[in-house]
Amino acid sequence: MAKFEIKMPKLGESITEGTIISWSVKVGDTIDEDDILFEVNTAKVSAEIPSPVAGKILEILFNEGDTVAVGTVVAIVDIDGEGGDSAEPASNNDTEKAEATSAPATEDKPEAETAPTNIAVTKNSGDRWYSPVVLDKAREAKINKDELDAIPGTGYEGRLSKHDIEKYIESKKKGAAPAASKAKPAAAERPASPAQSQPSDTPKPAAQVTVAEGDTVIAMDPVRRIIADRMTASKKISPHVTNVIEVDVTKLVKWREENKDSFKKREGISLTYMAPIVEATAKALKDFPRVNSSVDGYNIIEKKHINVGVAVSLNDGNLIVPVIKDTDKLSISGIAAAVNSLAGKARANKLMPDEIQGGTFTITNFGSFKSLFGTPIINQPEVAILGVGIIEKKPSIVETPEGDVIAIRYKMYLSLSYDHRVIDGMLGGNFLYRIAEYLENWNG
Repeated sequence: MAKFEIKMPKLGESITEGTIISWSVKVGDTIDEDDILFEVNTAKVSAEIPSPVAGKILEILFNEGDTVAVGTVVAIVDIDGEGGDSAEPASNNDTEKAEATSAPATEDKPEAETAPTNIAVTKNSGDRWYSPVVLDKAREAKINKDELDAIPGTGYEGRLSKHDIEKYIESKKKGAAPAASKAKPAAAERPASPAQSQPSDTPKPAAQVTVAEGDTVIAMDPVRRIIADRMTASKKISPHVTNVIEVDVTKLVKWREENKDSFKKREGISLTYMAPIVEATAKALKDFPRVNSSVDGYNIIEKKHINVGVAVSLNDGNLIVPVIKDTDKLSISGIAAAVNSLAGKARANKLMPDEIQGGTFTITNFGSFKSLFGTPIINQPEVAILGVGIIEKKPSIVETPEGDVIAIRYKMYLSLSYDHRVIDGMLGGNFLYRIAEYLENWNG
C-alpha cells in the first residue's frame, strides 16, 4: 500500500502556519484528485485545499481549529486504494520509485522514449509536483520530463491537473498542442549587500503591563498577530516620512455624479471614488518609477509591473490588502470591477493566494471612516503607501478672470508615507502632487 502525505500548504509570502477551519472528508472516505479536503485560514487568506491525488483517507492528524505549521503532514492518503496494512508508511521517495518503474519499457522502443522515468512525484527543491494520475497519462502518451514541465497548469498553485494533461494530449494528437510555458527563470544574481539586522518575531513592550481587576485580556487572533509583527517590523526597517496635500476634487465629484447611474446600469457595479484614485496613482507611478520599487540591502529594485494593493477592512476588524495586477493597463471600468470583486472576495474570505501577492504600492482609505487623513505604515517590501481622506465641502478662494472669489469646493487630503532610504522629500512631494494634478483635472 503506497501512502501519500497531505501537508499544510504555504498560502502566501511570509505565511508560516494555518488554522484548519473544517474538514470535508473523514477517515475511510474515497476521494478523487482535486476533491476538497479541508478549509484553512491563514494570516492572509482563507482557502479550500484540494487533494493532489486520488485514493482513500487513512489518517487525519489534526482536528478542526488546530493551528498547523506550513509543511506539516495533516492527513495520509492510500493512493493504491488498498485497505491492507503495511509495515511502515511509504515515503514520498518510495512513491516516486514506484511510479517511475510502474510502466515497463517495450522491447522495440528505446527506454528513453517509453516514459519520463525521472519525473519527481513530489515537489522538492523547486521541482514541479505531479500527481500519479498525471504521471501515468504522461507515460502512456510518451511525454518526456522536459515536455511535461513546459505544459501550463490550471490547478492549485499552477499544478498540472488531470484535465490539463488530457487536454494537452488530445491537442497533440490533432497537431495543435497549446504553446508550452517557459520554466520560471532563476532569480538574477544581485551584488553583495551588507547584512541587515532582522527585527524580532514578537514585538516587546516598552514597559511591563499590569492587568488590574476588571480588565479584560483578549488574545490576538492569528491575523492580528501577523499585523502587529509586520507593522512593528516595517517601522524598524523603513525610516518613515509622511507628506500631506489638500486636493480640490470638485471636477471628480461632478464627473461621478454625472456618470454613476449609467455606469451602474452598464457595468452592474457602483462607481466609487476609489477607481479614479487608483488610476491616478498608477499613472503617477509610471511617471515616477522609483516609487514603484523595493529595497534589497544597498540595491534598489524598480518594479516592471505596477500592481496596486487596496487595503480592505474585514468584518472581524482585521485588514487585508488584495492586489490589482498591472493596474496601469486597465481602464477605469476594469479598475472599478477589480476593486469591487477583490473587496467582495476579501470580506467573504474567498481570496486566492495570488490575489494578495506581488503588490508594488498600497492605497488605504481613511475617508471611509470619516477621517481627514492619516499617516499609514508602509506595507513591506514596498517603499510607499498612499492614505486617502474623506471628501468634504469647503469654502475656498478660487481665481477667476474677474478676480478671486470664495466658492464651495470639494476637498480631500492625501498623505504619502515613504521610505526615506530611497525616496527623498523632493521625489515624495512631486509624486504626491502628480496624483493631485490627475485628480484635480479629472475628465474621465
